[in-house]
Amino acid sequence: MSPVPSASPGGTLSGRIAIVTGASAGIGEAIARDFHAHGASIVINARRAEKLEQLAAYLGSRVAAVPGDAAEDSTITAMLDTARTKFGGGTREADLIIINAGRGLGGTVITSDISQWEEMIRTNVLAAAKLIRAAGQRLLKEQEGKQGEALLDRARDIIVLGSTVGRHVSPFSSMYGGTKFNVHGMVEGVRREIGPKGIRVSLIEPGFVVSEFQGVAGYDDAWLKGVWDRIGPVLKPEDVARTVSFIAQQPPAVHINDIMIRPTRQDYP
Repeated sequence: MSPVPSASPGGTLSGRIAIVTGASAGIGEAIARDFHAHGASIVINARRAEKLEQLAAYLGSRVAAVPGDAAEDSTITAMLDTARTKFGGGTREADLIIINAGRGLGGTVITSDISQWEEMIRTNVLAAAKLIRAAGQRLLKEQEGKQGEALLDRARDIIVLGSTVGRHVSPFSSMYGGTKFNVHGMVEGVRREIGPKGIRVSLIEPGFVVSEFQGVAGYDDAWLKGVWDRIGPVLKPEDVARTVSFIAQQPPAVHINDIMIRPTRQDYP
């Protein structure tokens, strides 16, 4: 692994147990690196086992790799169980869940490749919903019997990566944007449901971030270069990771619900 520096070194997440999906590259990898630099213990997940193991070996201590499809129930259970047994002493659950795994798709409802719709919806919507549900249920069980300020004995976070196109309708990616609209509504609903029980649920909506995402989504290279030239420099994964860590570092009684982050010159979406 290349020695990319963490977004903001420190130790302010010491004692936290994190899960990061989509951690083999891009934003997920940057979040894992930043959390590790801040002292968290981390379970990292992605489909590409080899790259995941390389990151775990590079980071060294306080990291466990659980490769697999983030939409599979068995993978979700393995992530949560590994966090509890390896870092939580067999009883304490992961308290910093980052739902980052996702995929894009170029084109609109009219023009995009319909053969990729189901896989994108499965990854972006169903995988997110399943992990929110599974992690939320475990964290709620930890809170049983507590009342008032006792619910805030420590920070508990579920942080979901959305997109600016999930809030601002984009004519060039309406099918992908539709999945993020879904996720945004789901996150806000869960925030209202379990926030009063001491579990923070936050949404981050990045604009253009340079990563593998654009290639997987199938965006036209000439179009993408034109966008980069017009609004650049675009965000780096470390910029988003720094923002995620900022949310997680807040005192238990402070809940940052939603952050939109764009390159300075990005006007839309």
